[in-house]
Amino acid sequence: MAHAAFVSLFRHIVQNVAALLAVMLMTGGAHAAEASAWDKGLRSAVRLIAAGAATVGREPSLRAGIEVRLDPGWKTYWRYPGDSGVPPRFDFTRSDNVKAIEVQWPAPHRFTDEGGQSIGYKDHVILPVRIVPRDVNKSVTLRLHLDYAICEKLCVPAEAKAELTVSGDRTAHEAALAAAEARVPRRAAVGAPAAPTITAVRQEATGRVVVDVTSAGASVDLFAEGPTPEWALPLPEPVAGAPPGTWRFSFALDGLPAGATAAGAELTLTAVTADAAVEVPYRLP
Repeated sequence: MAHAAFVSLFRHIVQNVAALLAVMLMTGGAHAAEASAWDKGLRSAVRLIAAGAATVGREPSLRAGIEVRLDPGWKTYWRYPGDSGVPPRFDFTRSDNVKAIEVQWPAPHRFTDEGGQSIGYKDHVILPVRIVPRDVNKSVTLRLHLDYAICEKLCVPAEAKAELTVSGDRTAHEAALAAAEARVPRRAAVGAPAAPTITAVRQEATGRVVVDVTSAGASVDLFAEGPTPEWALPLPEPVAGAPPGTWRFSFALDGLPAGATAAGAELTLTAVTADAAVEVPYRLP
C-alpha cells in the first residue's frame, strides 16, 4: 500500500509539473508574440509589435507596427525625405500568409541643418502596418528586412531584420499603436472640413504653387510630393499675405524627373499640426 501510494503521489506531482510547464510555455509564447526582439544598430534599434485585429472595408485585417528607436540627436526619414536623406525601404517578401500589406506614415517633422531641409522623425516612431491575410483563420508571420538611414550631422546607412507572428489578439501595445495610427494623415479634399483644412490651391503665372491652410489656433506645416518617388519637389515655404487664421505656403515646380511634365500631374499635399494631419490630392491644371 505504501508503495502504491508513493507511485500515485509521484504521478500526481508529474502531472502537475507538466501542466505548470504547459501554462508557462503558453504564457511565454503569447508574450513573445506581442513584439519581436530589438534589432540594435549603432545609434538606433528596430522591432515589430502586434495589436488587435481590425476591419478595413469588408476585409478583416491584422495590425502591427514597425517601431524605430533613435539615440538623442539622431533622426530618420519619411517616405519623401526632402532635400537630403534616404526614405526607408521595407521588404516583407519572406512573410507567411500575407495577401496584402500596407505601411502607414504618421505625420512627420521638418528639419533644417547644414545639409538643407529634410522630413522625418526623431527620438522614436511607430509606423503602423495593416496586413490582409490569405487565410483569415490562420496567423501571419511577418519577416521584415528594413533598409533605412539615420542622421545626426552625417547620415549613416542602417538595416534591421525582425520576425513576429501576428494573430489578431490584443496585446500590451494597443495604446502605442493606436496613438501612431491617429497621427497618420486623414485623406481629404481641397476645401473639405478637416483639422487642419487645405482651403485653396492655385498655380501662379510664374509656375509656383500657392497653398492656403486654416487651423484653429495651431501652427501648421506643409509638405508636397509628386506623383512618383522620382519627383523631388522643394519643401513649401511660408509666405506673407494670408488672412487671419490662415497659413500660406508656396513652392516651385522644380525637381521633376527627366521627361516628366507638371501639366495634369497629381500632387499630394500633407498639412500637419501638433495633433492632427490631412493628406489632400491636387491635380495641376
